[in-house]
Amino acid sequence: MIEMKNVIKKYANGVIAANGIDVKINQGEFVYVVGPSGAGKSTFIKMMHREEKPTQGTILINGVNLAKLKNSKVPLLRRNMGVVFQDFKLLPTLTVYENVAFALEVIEENPKLIKKRVMEVLGLVGLKHKARMLPTELSGGEQQRVSIARSIVNSPKLVIADEPTGNLDPETSWEIMNIFEEINNRGTTIVMATHNKEIVNTIRHRVIAIEGGRIVRDEQRGDYGYEG
Repeated sequence: MIEMKNVIKKYANGVIAANGIDVKINQGEFVYVVGPSGAGKSTFIKMMHREEKPTQGTILINGVNLAKLKNSKVPLLRRNMGVVFQDFKLLPTLTVYENVAFALEVIEENPKLIKKRVMEVLGLVGLKHKARMLPTELSGGEQQRVSIARSIVNSPKLVIADEPTGNLDPETSWEIMNIFEEINNRGTTIVMATHNKEIVNTIRHRVIAIEGGRIVRDEQRGDYGYEG
């Protein structure tokens, strides 16, 4: 599903955030991306949904080369993946329902299907009863659940998460992880950058460790491998 070949990313300030990355991720996998701050994890994640373009190399998502993808085609690419951020990125003037529905409205999906699908995913994340509330009326954990619901409402094959539990308390973090586990069990590929050592060491999945823009470790059912 995902393949990177000799990927290099050099920023204008001279920082090399990806330095010869080669990796394959198969459909249905759950992959943690770990490493110290500034190691290149966020760049690794951002290149997958074309927020950043590689300076050199090939990135294939379902056979599409992101390095050569025209900017006009990027929205179509992103319709087939979900992205979850640390800071939620919800639209503050829209209700929970409207935030999730928006992802389907922009692709002009049938209104009846939108209502059915939005309520399904809100049920999955346990927020049906808060569908009419605004993001400001929710806790941080609830806002992150809305963000997850929005990311999966169009049934993507891939969900990319960048520190999705970074702003949450431990109990809420486990609740969010249970949702990701359920999504993965339904066949969705998940790639998650995280600093949460306890989660990585408890809910075992493949671990890709990045340091200095390079993959230094790639283990099935790996551990976090860093202090803190």
